[in-house]
Amino acid sequence: MVDKKHTKSRRELLTALGAAGITGLAGCSGGDGGGGEAATDTADGGAADGTATGSDGGSGTDSVTAAWVYNSEVGDLGWSWAHNEGRKAVAAEYDWLETEYTEAVAPADSERVFEQYAQGDADIIFGCTFEYQDPMASVAEQYPDTYFEHNTGYLTMENMGRYMGRIYQPRYLAGQAAGTVTETDTLGYVAAFPIPEVIRGINAYALGAASVNDSATLKVRWTNSWFDPPTESEAANALLDEDVDVMAQHQDSPAALRAAADAGIWATGYDAPMGDIAGENYLTSPIWHWEEFYGPTIESVRDGTWESDAYWEGIESGICSLDDWGPEVPQAAKDTVSEARSAILDGELNVWAGSAFEGEGDEFLFQEMSSYVDAVEGEVPS
Repeated sequence: MVDKKHTKSRRELLTALGAAGITGLAGCSGGDGGGGEAATDTADGGAADGTATGSDGGSGTDSVTAAWVYNSEVGDLGWSWAHNEGRKAVAAEYDWLETEYTEAVAPADSERVFEQYAQGDADIIFGCTFEYQDPMASVAEQYPDTYFEHNTGYLTMENMGRYMGRIYQPRYLAGQAAGTVTETDTLGYVAAFPIPEVIRGINAYALGAASVNDSATLKVRWTNSWFDPPTESEAANALLDEDVDVMAQHQDSPAALRAAADAGIWATGYDAPMGDIAGENYLTSPIWHWEEFYGPTIESVRDGTWESDAYWEGIESGICSLDDWGPEVPQAAKDTVSEARSAILDGELNVWAGSAFEGEGDEFLFQEMSSYVDAVEGEVPS
């Protein structure tokens, strides 16, 4: 086991080498779902199910090893799937990059997994859920020569950055589509935890719907979990009993979308394209393109320019977008959303304009939002 405090740091080595070193063939590796052991994939992304296929890793002295830790299985077509697609994309792009991942890691186990990667050969470690924030910060403090990036949180350190995208912009657009197609004027939203990230998404969706339909209201059911398909289905069915005819969600699985599609109402997914699941009932989904962050970040590790920051870009960066439309979405909804998307890109449309949050800065929007806009029924649970 290497004591990094008594060896030359990776950042010093990478800065000295820059991009002119010997470039070797790098493989990438994946977890087996056991919450702590990593298996290997081939260099083009390998088996998405985490099965071991073998790789000899990078042979060049200027190679970079990056590790990802996911809170759910990568095959769930949700949050972790989207991150793993980003990992696979950068693994395929850079022949000097070796990637590793471990899936289905509970927050209580994450500190151990982060430490294993830090003690190993990882130059940078990505923690892909909010609950990993404190465990990652603890490990980052112990391993100052390893870079860490935490997804969705608010803490930063000299060797730990944070990253997220303004997914509220695509959610607003999806809300506009929902407000256009609803016939009952009652929309449903299956939500995870009552934290600013999720509340922000709920409010953006409701504001989008209200911008095209001032009679539209949004009902919310909380699951208090990121990945619990049975509970998500139960919450969706409870909303169906309240006459909702468009369903949205903020979870790591497509369970709520599937329940809505099975009931014959419009279904809005999250994280990944989900049209194949919902079929003719599919509206669209706010989706992620994490490679737009992972690529430049890993390049900065290799060339020695990485710095801790707070990345939070929007649709203009390519980090997030709206998925393709479902086969039955009316043209009126498509046209409305297209016009609004152009206005956001041109800086002419602020999602929060006209709401209680108009004029609030990024710090408030990112980590302090704790109440609903008028179009959402009820109150945020304490």
